[in-house]
Amino acid sequence: MKVISISLGPGDPELITVKALKALQEVDVIYCPGTKSKEGTFKSYSRDIILSLPVEANKIRIFHVPMSKDRTFANRAYDELCLEIAARVAEGKTVAVTAEGDSGFYSSGNYMFEKLASMHIPTSVIAGVPAFIAAGAVSGLHIVKQEEKLVVLPGKTTPEELHELTTTNHVIVIMKLSQCTDTVHEFIRQHPDAEYHYYQNVGTANEQHETDRNALVEIEFPYFSLMIIRPAKRISVG
Repeated sequence: MKVISISLGPGDPELITVKALKALQEVDVIYCPGTKSKEGTFKSYSRDIILSLPVEANKIRIFHVPMSKDRTFANRAYDELCLEIAARVAEGKTVAVTAEGDSGFYSSGNYMFEKLASMHIPTSVIAGVPAFIAAGAVSGLHIVKQEEKLVVLPGKTTPEELHELTTTNHVIVIMKLSQCTDTVHEFIRQHPDAEYHYYQNVGTANEQHETDRNALVEIEFPYFSLMIIRPAKRISVG
């Protein structure tokens, strides 16, 4: 018996891979990360995706992931879950732990799989579609072209770093955009010639795509948002 990290894609249930869907149907237990509201109710985008698929809902279990830059409480929650998973594996169960997007791409659950490996519990990973790839497809954006380079930032950046990257032929993807709202607003004001593509709730019914710079500097970016910044177009002379 083993534990499988199953990537669910960005939100649209139809963007899950055939391999991931088959695994969800075959495992005994499915753990989905969730956050708790002020009212004490759980919200889980992973669960919402699975409930739209031909998968037995009674296999789903929600585990609470505290949302904080201080990872102490989140890691404590993962430690507790690892012990629960180990007990289920000892019972002969095959367990799935889900992640939105791709589980190897800025997924906080990787800490848990390192711990499971240290406990000598067999693990495997099923890849998924990252949100920024789905975002480009949604808007018909050719994310990188010819000799352009792509860099993905995790929401910790500065206007100076963004300037350096856009002037050295880099296309920038900013994940966890809510963590650097002021920085991005400042950069947009300072560099109106760059090309901005803002996405919110990619792969869901509330999906948004915005390119207007004046509108972008007024948006307080939520958690499920990202931005793709393309360098200003250069005009060749002669």
